Amino acid sequence: MGKAVSILTKNLKNINIDTIDDYLAAGGYEGLKKVLTLTPTEVIEKVKNSGLKGRGGAAFPTGKKWEEAAKVKEDSYILCNADEGEPGTFKDRYFLEFDPYRIIEGMTIAAYAVGGREGYIYIREEYGKQKEIIIRAIDNAKARGLLGNNILDSDICFNIKVISGAGAFICGETTALIQSIEGGGGRPKIKFKRTAESGLFGKPTLANNIESYCVVTTLFTDDAEQYLSLGTDESRGTKVISLCGNVENPGVYEVPFGITLREIIYDIGGGIKDGRDFKFAQIGGASGPIIPKSMMDLKYSYEDFKKEGYSIGSGAVLVADDTNSVADFMVTVQEFFVHESCGKCTPCREGNRQLLKIAHKVAEKKATQEDLITVKRVANVMKNCSFCGLGTAAPTVMVTAIQHFYDMFD
Repeated sequence: MGKAVSILTKNLKNINIDTIDDYLAAGGYEGLKKVLTLTPTEVIEKVKNSGLKGRGGAAFPTGKKWEEAAKVKEDSYILCNADEGEPGTFKDRYFLEFDPYRIIEGMTIAAYAVGGREGYIYIREEYGKQKEIIIRAIDNAKARGLLGNNILDSDICFNIKVISGAGAFICGETTALIQSIEGGGGRPKIKFKRTAESGLFGKPTLANNIESYCVVTTLFTDDAEQYLSLGTDESRGTKVISLCGNVENPGVYEVPFGITLREIIYDIGGGIKDGRDFKFAQIGGASGPIIPKSMMDLKYSYEDFKKEGYSIGSGAVLVADDTNSVADFMVTVQEFFVHESCGKCTPCREGNRQLLKIAHKVAEKKATQEDLITVKRVANVMKNCSFCGLGTAAPTVMVTAIQHFYDMFD
């Protein structure tokens, strides 16, 4: 595990989260104190210069998102997406459970930078224990004057509420998440205006992922120099990953961008479980690509994945050994998307059903050449016409399986 680092994750399982004292002793809120000596514009510039991209999967430049929110002459809602519904992804859960104050501090920094007085943490229903922990952390922060009115004896006032979802995968999409908080069905909607202008309750809204807020907190601490010294020119810093599947050492790890998949699997993960052979890895959750053995030296960075037409996604790294069937895996993934599609748009609703039928035919060795052509045609329609990211990314497994494991279709 020598390739892994511990900067964002240094507090995980190392502090007592029942009280805020351990977090403060570990340097907690030094970042916010520094932020309050800067202007909001200076804070946003530092985030922009860091090159931080959203860690929830979309990889949109965080500083640019904050800059857009700050232009609106009205207080913004500060949302934290803690839905984490992507299969194989569990790294945000660790921050909720073992370092909740870092999330709260990051949201407070965002509130100062863009102008916000009220925040929401949207957490999936299955995270019952983690919800209780973050609520206690919010209460502890308030009791110390680190949340609420006149934070750190300043003019800054900011409060956070915790909202539970109902476990719908689609609510990881920002507009669906907003609909859910408002009491509506968790379905995406057309953005007639940017979320920065009109989001939650029709008001300006800034939404980021848990890990993104944790990075922001780190950028204003003494750890920032070490953090930004890692990575590549276009992917600075580190990524927290959820390593799972047929590896000896599954778990949550912080890795520098630029590390190879081989290093993640063998140096950090300890290799394939029980000494078996590597078959494939899926990167970024159910909506991510399948990576074959021939691509194990692909560097884990935004730019290297982009060259291949792939996305790093949420940070999941699911490893499969040679006992696994690619065809059966495709069936499982497509069953998931058929179940989780909200049904609002035809390309996603019907496209996933058609892909599942073909996946079953492949698994039963009944697929034809025409079926493979249909997969590509349906995937193209879904990518270009689906209402949200669920539909555009759902065909990724089947498309990359055809690309890298064509022999299974014989």
